[in-house]
Amino acid sequence: MTRTLHLSLDINGRRHELDVEPRVTLLDALREHLALTGTKKGCDQGQCGACTCHVDGQRVLSCLTLAAQVEGRQITTIEGVAGPEGELHPVQAAFLEHDAFQCGYCTPGQIMSAVACIREGHAGSDDEIREYMSGNLCRCGAYNSIVAAVREAAEAAR
Repeated sequence: MTRTLHLSLDINGRRHELDVEPRVTLLDALREHLALTGTKKGCDQGQCGACTCHVDGQRVLSCLTLAAQVEGRQITTIEGVAGPEGELHPVQAAFLEHDAFQCGYCTPGQIMSAVACIREGHAGSDDEIREYMSGNLCRCGAYNSIVAAVREAAEAAR
């Protein structure tokens, strides 16, 4: 018999109730149980950053985080970054302005990391942006545009 846990997860300002096995990751809870598919499954080993989301404002790799670990904490996914009326977050707008994506698969994780990078105060130079965004891989090689987008959003936030 498979044991399940009942969880109440606060995601993007809404409470979600779900029953999952104890080993279910936050990533799988989001995608498979709650149909929040913006957070991407890349490597499933914490090496690519495609699954980046925020827990209590801090970046986490949701493929390495058990859903049970984040009960009672505030979770933000790419679906929750835009404003209440659907207006783009400044980082999202900068990504569009700078064409900071090609295939788009890594874009949600890149945006979530960029939002945190700016909030953490690590967007003072291109080198600093590269360092603090280094956990997010882009196989298409849009790095220069990503750095430019983060720089622009950081300048707008100042």
